Amino acid sequence: MKKVVVITTGGTIAMKSGQEGQGLVPAVGGGELLAAVPALSDVADLKVLEFANLPSGHITPAMMLELACLVDRQASRSDVDGIVITHGTDTLEETVYLLDLVVRTEKPVCITGAMRGASEPGGDGPANLLAAVRTAADDYAGGRGALLVFNDEIHAAAEVTKTHTTSCAAFASPGWGPIGHVYFDRVLFKRQPEKAVKLRPGKLVEDVYLLKVVAGMDDFLFRCLADKPAGGLVVEALGCGNVTPLVKTGIEKVRACGIPVVLASRTHAGRVVEAYSYPGSAKSMQGSGLIFADDITGPKARIKLMLALGLTNDVEEIAKFFK
Repeated sequence: MKKVVVITTGGTIAMKSGQEGQGLVPAVGGGELLAAVPALSDVADLKVLEFANLPSGHITPAMMLELACLVDRQASRSDVDGIVITHGTDTLEETVYLLDLVVRTEKPVCITGAMRGASEPGGDGPANLLAAVRTAADDYAGGRGALLVFNDEIHAAAEVTKTHTTSCAAFASPGWGPIGHVYFDRVLFKRQPEKAVKLRPGKLVEDVYLLKVVAGMDDFLFRCLADKPAGGLVVEALGCGNVTPLVKTGIEKVRACGIPVVLASRTHAGRVVEAYSYPGSAKSMQGSGLIFADDITGPKARIKLMLALGLTNDVEEIAKFFK
């Protein structure tokens, strides 16, 4: 039987309703989380480590990097075959992406959570945890990077995003779909995700901002970030990388201050490309030294920029991590 380390960080999967009239609050420890799923003992020999017990909105990128280092330390043990992490869903896609970029092990690393608390009827936490452990213990799960396992689907870290506020089928990979599924009798992989270019700084730069472009947006927030000055900026542009004329002016001001700017799209699928030439298009701003995020979302581009800035301030060097 394979040995899987379960690292708990909190989230809805570890929450119960408070006193009458109160909503969900952190209440379940790692041991109790595993005890609620007796079938786990038939899948793997488990060891539980409690990293935190927090809503995922309270988990910072620095904590995510600390978690990645813990994963590598545990995975380096010869008696450990895989890692499972339980996590809140609100920032789960950011954590799994950071793990994908940072963690060096080729052993399976799976992250999961729940949309319903442990005290709610029809809670999805036990099923998700069981599916994640089964995936981490599977002979074919290694070498695929960090994986998000949810609702019996297996998603690649770079592709997955949360698409619903409350549904148990909250996670999807727009434009790609899951890379595999967890069935009652086996774990089935259908494709191999692209390997991430690894970044492993001693620390990351958290002073990186994300701005979402909307119709009629001006350059006020960009001028604020230039005056600060910010460590970095990710802009979620319209369509394939287009912005309003005043946002173009704002981006150019930020770049003139030497601040790295990554251009992503606010859509859920597709790449940032130089399809147009009008003022505000991606092509019209290329002379400013923008970095294109390719097909990753704004929150993930921010995580990658934070890590890259922990290694270098050179925009050309940073751009290489996004290609």
